[in-house]
Amino acid sequence: MIRKFKIEDLDQVMELWFSINCSAHSFIPKEYWEENFEMVKEMMPKAELYIEEQENRIHGFIGMMEEYIAGLFVSEEMQGTGIGTKLVEHVKQRKESLVLQVYQKNNRATSFYEQQQFVVEGEQVDEATGEAELLMKWTKGRR
Repeated sequence: MIRKFKIEDLDQVMELWFSINCSAHSFIPKEYWEENFEMVKEMMPKAELYIEEQENRIHGFIGMMEEYIAGLFVSEEMQGTGIGTKLVEHVKQRKESLVLQVYQKNNRATSFYEQQQFVVEGEQVDEATGEAELLMKWTKGRR
């Protein structure tokens, strides 16, 4: 079931944010995520968050800032089950277009977004990590 974020979800959401960032971005030192943990925890409730929950357990979430997907996270054991697709579809129903940045080395994520009809619009370097990022966009009605 997809629902809006509640403040009592924050600890589970942050646990998921940290563990998935560390595993999906093995090319970035774990210390980077540790150093940014508290800042992200403060910002999380300010974003538009949708939670995918089953039996009182959060298995995934998507964070939005207007049309920008700030993050999509699915627990490792639930990846490949359609949760990420459901979360993206949920926000597609609410927006005319969506944009995001994804690390180029994160092949699984870039492939996922391409399957969701996102197209690469540009490339840049994340100054904080020195890693190449792809700028991707989805527009309603475009195939």
